Amino acid sequence: MYVAVKGGERAILNSYQMLDAYRRGDTAVPELTLAQIREQMPLAVSRVMAEGSLYDPHLGALALKQAAGDQIEAIFLLRAYRTTLPRFGYTQPVDTGKMRLDRRISSTFKDVPGGQVLGPTYDYTQRLLDFSLEAERNPAPLAPSPEPLAADMPRVTALLEADELVEADAIPAGDPAPPDLTREPLTLPAGRAARLQNLARADEGFLLSMGYSTQRGYGNSHPFAAEIRYGTAEVELFVEELGFAVTIGEVELTECQMVSQFTGNANEAPRFTRGYGLVFGYGERKAMSMALADRAMRADELGEAADAPANDVEFMLYHSDNVEASGFVQHLKLPHYVDFQANLELLRRLRAEQEAARPDGAPAVATPAIQPQEETLA
Repeated sequence: MYVAVKGGERAILNSYQMLDAYRRGDTAVPELTLAQIREQMPLAVSRVMAEGSLYDPHLGALALKQAAGDQIEAIFLLRAYRTTLPRFGYTQPVDTGKMRLDRRISSTFKDVPGGQVLGPTYDYTQRLLDFSLEAERNPAPLAPSPEPLAADMPRVTALLEADELVEADAIPAGDPAPPDLTREPLTLPAGRAARLQNLARADEGFLLSMGYSTQRGYGNSHPFAAEIRYGTAEVELFVEELGFAVTIGEVELTECQMVSQFTGNANEAPRFTRGYGLVFGYGERKAMSMALADRAMRADELGEAADAPANDVEFMLYHSDNVEASGFVQHLKLPHYVDFQANLELLRRLRAEQEAARPDGAPAVATPAIQPQEETLA
């Protein structure tokens, strides 16, 4: 029987106060400012913005502070806030080929036009705790670069395209507008534009796991990182009254182009295929995982066996969203008294029926007899 719980409002209000105290911690320690989070935890802010579908470092830092560092909770907060914002229009496609680069590497060619730009990366650091960070200090000033970055850094995939060694990144017939998954529910079958949009908002850990699975034989692809770019790109909005597009701001982006597997047939020469990843902020691991997942979900399109989890479009798209997954898992904390009592009553009735049908004196659970086995000599 369900009995309503009284006095819940007071308990909930008390839980708010306890959460505030837990978030604040020791009041003898100075409180974190949003500027500190934004400037000193940029990778965490980048992930919150990417999976929260809202580019705003200040709000990303606020969400992280409110969530006490829980990134999935912060992503949920940012997405919820995003739904309250007015929509003025859609920007022009961002030209990542014109990014102002801070990092650009390729694992396919050593010498690429413009050169390799290592930028800020953990790739060459030792994974040892740096106890010098315990003390407040400023990093050493950057040494001046011996030469400025090249003005023109063409994409590596463009070089392959020139020789027809990679599939063309063609615009679909009619150039249809991509769906907006923030306003329209996901439907299947989903085109690549919808899949990429879903992956851009997907949980980094899930995509990392799925991308890893493709490298261990569950996906039939062996990719190469043709190029990874991180930098700043201009965002333009076409203004009807003016008749042309104007720059309204800049965003930090991380882009990954993967190439893998040869494909071809009697009428088409073999060439590399693509996987693509693009995320807000500095999120190299997420962009790479996204590119691996994108390529894996193209198995049917490319005539490959699609028998691995990462090849299953429905599985990937419906289980990659951390906000939805978190909500569904955590709803188990809510009262399920009626459902549980119904199951409990059914279980008791089944046991009573079993007791009534059993001969007197028989044990409640039959124990199978254990037969001795003969030893077999090799």
